[in-house]
Amino acid sequence: MINNKLCKSQLMAAAAFALVAISSCEEDSLNIGQSLTNESDKLVVATESFNVTTRTIMADSVLSLSADCYLGSVRDPQTGANVVSEFTTQFHLLERISMPEESQIPNLFNGRVSADSCDLILYISSPFRDADSLTAMKMRVSEMAAPLEEGIRYYSNFNPIQAGMILDGGLRKNHVFSYSNLGELDDVRSDDSYQDCIRIPLNDAYTAADGTLYKNYGTYLMLQYYDHPEYFRNSYTFAHHVCLGFFFQITDGMGFHAKVTNIGLRTYFTAKDDTTTAVGTLVLAGTREVLQTTCITNDRETLKAMAAETQHTYLKTPAGLFTEVTLPVADMKRSHEGDSLLSAKLTLQRLNNQSSDSRMLPAPQTLLMVQKDSLYHFFENNGVPDNIMSYITGFNDYDPVTSSGSSNTNTYTFNNLSALITALWNIRAEGLSKDPLWEQHHPDWNKMVLVPITFSSNTSYEVTSVHHDMSLSSARLVGGPDNANSPIKIDAVFAKFK
Repeated sequence: MINNKLCKSQLMAAAAFALVAISSCEEDSLNIGQSLTNESDKLVVATESFNVTTRTIMADSVLSLSADCYLGSVRDPQTGANVVSEFTTQFHLLERISMPEESQIPNLFNGRVSADSCDLILYISSPFRDADSLTAMKMRVSEMAAPLEEGIRYYSNFNPIQAGMILDGGLRKNHVFSYSNLGELDDVRSDDSYQDCIRIPLNDAYTAADGTLYKNYGTYLMLQYYDHPEYFRNSYTFAHHVCLGFFFQITDGMGFHAKVTNIGLRTYFTAKDDTTTAVGTLVLAGTREVLQTTCITNDRETLKAMAAETQHTYLKTPAGLFTEVTLPVADMKRSHEGDSLLSAKLTLQRLNNQSSDSRMLPAPQTLLMVQKDSLYHFFENNGVPDNIMSYITGFNDYDPVTSSGSSNTNTYTFNNLSALITALWNIRAEGLSKDPLWEQHHPDWNKMVLVPITFSSNTSYEVTSVHHDMSLSSARLVGGPDNANSPIKIDAVFAKFK
């Protein structure tokens, strides 16, 4: 004898598949059950929309250990407020370091080998605005007195100067620069292989923490290698004994802001043997293999005023504003008690910029939806979206993982939040079974937060890491406590057997 209950479960699954696969009008959806079951065992499908409420919340500060650093100072054309991005980095040993024998280095300083020169190079991309590529800026590179440490969570309000982590009497290098880097020859910059960069020479005399004077910083690195090769075994020992890191600080200028994609610390030296003289390079890199943190300075009063606006909501980076979404979980489940929720689609409409200024910031390209109570936990524990309690989506209905489905809808769409709605309802039910006042004690149980992010994925289209977006972006969304536009709806599809 066939188990009737099992058959119904199988048919419900088939119905769910059909509803995902078929795009049709509401009338057609309501008749799906007739084509899947016999007359005595019909599947009834119903669609309904529920109001969703939103508001803007301040990000305050965000976890800033990320794959990319940002540097610059700009005035947000939307608000007139200044945004400053600065960063700290350590350096990674790219591979097993190998240097010539000390006796093969002919150039000497105070009787020991010396470097010919040394520089820092910052490879940059994504300028704030191409028209500002000649804007003159000034930075200061400062040597750290203590390294960033694994296990410590550094947020975007971490400033090593305020934390007392800059070495007194250590390396200080002031440098004037622009995005176009006119310090390079024209034929160098016009080469197809040229990458936009900022070169910072470190050729002045350098005094180490122990008072020893070196010809330049590169000479210090070389002698550390010859005197203490054990410090060059790995990036950890290097960062704790040789180069504790640098802080890159904007000291003057406005109009430059760019992603720092790679960082190099390079020492050039001459080596010779009986027959050959050659120039060698010791290369160290600031990469995601070592600790980097971006420090963001925002105009908090401006952000507070924007968060207080009630006729729309905002998304703003870096470390600016998020949109909080309150999902009508109880309304959805109570009105369809005993029904199965097959799909729940939420679309958030972006409002066009009110200015035609070409410098207006672009909309965030990828959003994470995560439960408000789990927001900090998600990033601190290297969370990835599971499509149950956290989701990602792209701007204009673009799938950021598969790089497909782009359209010009001016929206962010979460196509199916049914698993989330069910999970939140179950969490609530379990909580109430133990505490009648559970909802009062957990007022954010059905609140989600939209967070602009960047991410990495593998060849199987699986997201492997998620980071806060530290670029410049901004969007106004339909919504807010006093929404001046059409209500935000979550469109649900329910099903049950008669």
